Amino acid sequence: MATTAGYGEAAEAVAEQYESVTFAEVHREVLHLFPSRPSSVLDVGAGSGRDAAALTARGHRVVAAEPTAELRALGRRLHADQEIEWLDDALPDLPELTGQKRRFDLILLTAVWMHLDERQRASAMARLVGLLESDGRMILSLRHGPVPAGSRMFPVSAEETVGLAHSHGLDVLHRARREDPHGRPGVTWTYLGLRLAAGRELRAGSVQVPDAPPQEAATQEAATR
Repeated sequence: MATTAGYGEAAEAVAEQYESVTFAEVHREVLHLFPSRPSSVLDVGAGSGRDAAALTARGHRVVAAEPTAELRALGRRLHADQEIEWLDDALPDLPELTGQKRRFDLILLTAVWMHLDERQRASAMARLVGLLESDGRMILSLRHGPVPAGSRMFPVSAEETVGLAHSHGLDVLHRARREDPHGRPGVTWTYLGLRLAAGRELRAGSVQVPDAPPQEAATQEAATR
C-alpha cells in the first residue's frame, strides 16, 4: 500500500476534517517554535493546505508538498487567496525537492510520520535533514492510537523519533503530548520541535558530527490534557 492509501478516495471528507480545526489549535503546543520573521517553510504532506495557508498569511514563503492529487486540487481551491507553492512530492525520498536542492528554515510534518514504516522513517529523516538550512528547525506531530480502516499507519513513538533525530544531528527543543484535536477516542499526539545541532554542517544530505558533541538541548514534557 502507498503511504497515501485512502486519501484520494476520501479527499473531500479529509479536507473537511482538516479545515474544521484551526492552525493555532492544532499546533498550540509548538506555536512558539514557528519563526517570527518571514522564512522559507516546507509543509510535507500538506493535505488541504490549512497550515500552509496560515503560514503564508503570516508572511512566510511556503512550499506545500502533497502527493495526493485530489487534496492538492482541493487545497488550491480552498486557499486560492494565498500564494502557496504546491508540489507533487512524497516521503521518504522527496525526489522533486531533493533534485531542486532546496533548503528551508522550517520543515513541518503534521500527521505524516505514522504513514512511514521503520525503514522509511530512517530514510526520510536523513532526507529531511538534508533540506534544512544550517540553523533550521523541524516540527513533527506523532499519532498514537487505533488505525482507521483502509489506512496505512504504523506505531511511532517519541523515543524512537528522538533517537533517530539525534542520530542525524538534531537536538530536541520541545516535546509535548496532547489529546486529539478532533476528539477521536483513544487517539493522542506527541509534538516534537527539533533543531540542527550547533556546530554541525550539512554536506550532500548528511550531517558531519564534530569531535566533541554539543550539549543536548533541554526538553519538556507537557501533561496530557
